[in-house]
Amino acid sequence: MELLSRATAFAPELVEIRRDIHAHPELSFRETRTAALVAERLKTLGYDVKAGIGVTGCIGELATGTGRTVALRADMDALPIQEANQEAAYRSKNDGVMHACGHDAHVTCLLGAARLLAESAEAGELGDGRIRLIFQPSEETTDEDNVGGAARMIEDGAMDGVDAVIGLHVASESPVGQVLFREGPLMAGNDTLRGTVRGTNAHAALPHEGRDAILLAGHVVLAAQAIVARTVDPLQPAVVTFGTIEGGTAENILAGEVRLEGTLRYFDFDVRERLHEELRRAFAVADAMGGEGRIEIRHGNPPVINDVKLNALVRAAAESTVDAADVGTAEQIMGAEDFAFLAREAPGCFFWLGAGIEGDPRSHHHPRFDIDERCLPRGAAVLAAAAQKVLAEW
Repeated sequence: MELLSRATAFAPELVEIRRDIHAHPELSFRETRTAALVAERLKTLGYDVKAGIGVTGCIGELATGTGRTVALRADMDALPIQEANQEAAYRSKNDGVMHACGHDAHVTCLLGAARLLAESAEAGELGDGRIRLIFQPSEETTDEDNVGGAARMIEDGAMDGVDAVIGLHVASESPVGQVLFREGPLMAGNDTLRGTVRGTNAHAALPHEGRDAILLAGHVVLAAQAIVARTVDPLQPAVVTFGTIEGGTAENILAGEVRLEGTLRYFDFDVRERLHEELRRAFAVADAMGGEGRIEIRHGNPPVINDVKLNALVRAAAESTVDAADVGTAEQIMGAEDFAFLAREAPGCFFWLGAGIEGDPRSHHHPRFDIDERCLPRGAAVLAAAAQKVLAEW
C-alpha cells in the first residue's frame, strides 16, 4: 500500500487540482484550459507532452526502456448543465456548464498517477517500458461528423503501439473507497435514433380530412416499445427509449409532422442489428396507416468489454494498493462510454472508483452532482499500481 500512502501525502494538492478544474468546466472539444493545465503539470514531472491530439486532447509519455506500452486514460469534458451547488466554493464559474459526471476527478486521478509513476521511474522502480497518459476530450458527445473524443485521438495516433489501456470512472452512488471490476462486458453499446412521422394537417373539428401525425407517432412508439419484449431473446439485455417527441402547431390543428429522438442499448451486436431492423418496421407502421415514417440510426459507442487477463491484473494491483475488502465486482449497466473505442485498439480494463458522499450521494448528470474527494488519492494510486503491474507482468 506504499503508493496509496504516497498519494495520500499529497491529497491536498489533488483536491486543489480537482476544484480548479471543477470551477472552470469546458464543453466537448473546447477543453483548452484543462488541457493546458494538464500539459504544464506533465512537463514539470518530466513527461514528453503532445498537445492538440484529437482536437483538444493531450498525451504525456514517460519511457524507461523499449518494453511494453501501457496507456492510462482520463476524459476532460463537462456537460451543458447549470450547477446547483451554490454552497460549494469551487462551483462552476461558467454559466450553463458543469462537471456533472466526474471528469474533473478523472483528470485529477490521472495527474496523481503521473506523479507517482514519475517518482517510481526516478527511483528506478518502474520497470522496462512506456507509460502513455491519454487526456481525452469529448466523451459526452460527438462532433458534426458524429465522431467523439476517443475516436479522434485514435485517428491522431494516441493508441499506436499501445499494449494495454486502463481507465476509471467515479461512481457517485458507491461508497468512497470501493474499487469495482468486471471481466468481459461492463457497459452497453449505444446508438442514437432520429425519426420523423408525417401526416396531413386538418382542422381538429374535421379530423377525417387529414392524417393525424400524433396518432401515427403513438402507434410507432407502441410498436417500438414492443421490440425488446417480443423480438429480442429475453436473456439478452436491450433497451429502446424515446427521450423527445415534438409535433403540432396549435391545439385545434391536426399535426402534420412529429419528430422523435431516442437511444438504443445492447451488449451483443446481433441484438443491435435486430433492434435496427425492428425499429425500421415500427416506423413503417405510419406508412401502413396512410402516413409516412422515416428513421435515421446513428452509430454510437460499442460496448465496453474488459479483457479477462488485463482485468485480473488490474484487480490484483488494486488489491495490493487498497484494502482488499474494498475491491469488489461491478454490475453490468446499460450506460455507454467511449473508452470502448480505445479497448478495441488494445486489451482494455475500465473500472469504477467509489466516490459517493455518505448520506447524500449525488447522481451523475444532475445539477447537484458532487463527490467525496477522498477518492482522489485512491484512484491515483490504483492507476499507478496497475500501470506498474502491467509493465512487469503483461
